[in-house]
Amino acid sequence: MSTTERPRILVVGGGYVGLYAARRILKKMRYGEATVTVVDPRSYMTYQPFLPEAAAGSISPRHVVVPLRRVLPKAEVLTGRVTTIDQDRKVATIAPLVGEAYELPFDYLVIALGAVSRTFPIPGLAENGIGMKGIEESIGLRNHVLEQLDKADSTKDEEIRRKALTFVFIGGGFAGAETIGEVEDMARDAAKYYPNVKREDMRFILVDAADKILPEVGPKLGEYGKKHLESRGVEIYLSTSMDSCVDGHVVLKNGLEVDSNTIVWTAGVKPNPALARFGLPLGPRGHVDTSETLQVQGTDYIWAAGDNAQVPDMVGRKAGNENAWCPPNAQHALRQAKVLGDNVLSGMRGFPQKTYSHANKGAVAGLGLHKGVAMIVMGKTKIKLKGRLAWYMHRGYHGMAMPTWNRKIRIFADWTLGMFLKREVVSLRAMENPREEFYEAAKPAPQAPAKTEKAKAS
Repeated sequence: MSTTERPRILVVGGGYVGLYAARRILKKMRYGEATVTVVDPRSYMTYQPFLPEAAAGSISPRHVVVPLRRVLPKAEVLTGRVTTIDQDRKVATIAPLVGEAYELPFDYLVIALGAVSRTFPIPGLAENGIGMKGIEESIGLRNHVLEQLDKADSTKDEEIRRKALTFVFIGGGFAGAETIGEVEDMARDAAKYYPNVKREDMRFILVDAADKILPEVGPKLGEYGKKHLESRGVEIYLSTSMDSCVDGHVVLKNGLEVDSNTIVWTAGVKPNPALARFGLPLGPRGHVDTSETLQVQGTDYIWAAGDNAQVPDMVGRKAGNENAWCPPNAQHALRQAKVLGDNVLSGMRGFPQKTYSHANKGAVAGLGLHKGVAMIVMGKTKIKLKGRLAWYMHRGYHGMAMPTWNRKIRIFADWTLGMFLKREVVSLRAMENPREEFYEAAKPAPQAPAKTEKAKAS
C-alpha cells in the first residue's frame, strides 16, 4: 500500500473503462502529481467482443485478457472489491480476496464497475444456465460443448445422445448470435473426428423475446444474419422466451419443449448491483446518472462511464432526441474512458471539463469463420457488408481495438496460425476441478467392515 501524501485517484473496476481511464491518467499526469489506485476482483481486464471466438477455439483465452499490473506498472492494483463508499469522509471500504476489509481514503473517484448478466427468476436457470460475460465462462462453454460430443459419441442411449446434442441459446443480440455462430462452426468441425456424431444429429436453437436478431446492425443485416444461421441448421424462435429449464428440460412460451444439457444465457446485461451501495444518483435502470462531462450528477470529484453509467448522447440530443443515451458498447466505452481520464486531471488542476460527444461509427459482428455482418457509418452514408468481407471488418476493427500491442500481436498471430492449422477440438473439462483426480488417489481407502464373533466362528 502507498504511504504517499499525494492525492489519490481511486478507480473502482478494472474493465475496459477502468483500464483505459487509468492508462490515460498515468500517461498525462505529471511526476508525483497523484497516486492512481485500481480495485477489481480480477487482476486482468477481459475484452468481451472476443469471448465467442475464444469459446470456438479461434483465439487463445489468455490472449483475450490484459493483466492489469503489467499494463499499469505505475498504478496500485488491488485485487478485491469496493463494498461501500463514504462520500462525506471520502473513504472506500476494500474487501480483499483474503484477510479483513479495510478503509482506503481517496480524493477523486472513478466508477467503472461495468455490467453483469441480466437474468430473470426462471426455474432452473441458476442451476443449468451458462453465461458469456467472462473468459472463465467462455472456456467453460467450449469444454462443455466438446464434452457433450464425447458423451454422444460414446453412448448407445438415444435419450442421452439427444440431450447432449441439443444446444439452446437465449438472447439474439451480439453476444447470442455471435456465440451460437462460433460454437456451431466449432461443433461442425469437431464432428469430423467423431464416428458416431454428425452435424445432422445436433440441434442448435436460438431464442429471443424481440422480433429480430442483431438489432445493432439494422433490420436488413439482422434479417440476413437470421437467414444465414437458419441455412446452417440453426432454429430461431423470435417473440418468445423461456419459461423454465429445470433439469435441462427447456420450455418456451411458444409451446416448444426440448431436453438439453447446454443452455447459454446471453439475454442482455444490467449495471453492477454493487452501485446501489455507493450512495450515488442512479437512473431508472440502475445506471449512475452522469452529465455530458461524465461527472456524476451533483458531484465535482466523481466520474463514471461505460456500461454502469447513464451518459447523455449529445449527438442524438442535437438531432432533437432529448432522451438519447449512449449505448453500452466497446465503441463508446473506449472513447468515454479517454475523456474521463482527461476530465479527472482537469478537475484536479482546476480546469474546465470536456463534453463527451461521439457519433456512431457502425457495428460489426462475426458469425463463425469467414461469416459476418457489418454496418459502417461514414457521415450520412451507411455501408452494409455481409459474408467474408464483413468478417474481415469484424476482425480488423476488434483486433485493433484490443488494448496493448502485446495483445494485438498475439491475437493476429492466433488468426494467422488458424489459416494453416486446424483448430483444436479437445475438451479440458478437468481444468474446472483439477484436484479431483489427485483427491480420489489420495483419500483413504474404505475399511472393510469388522467381522462379528458369529462370522469368525463360522
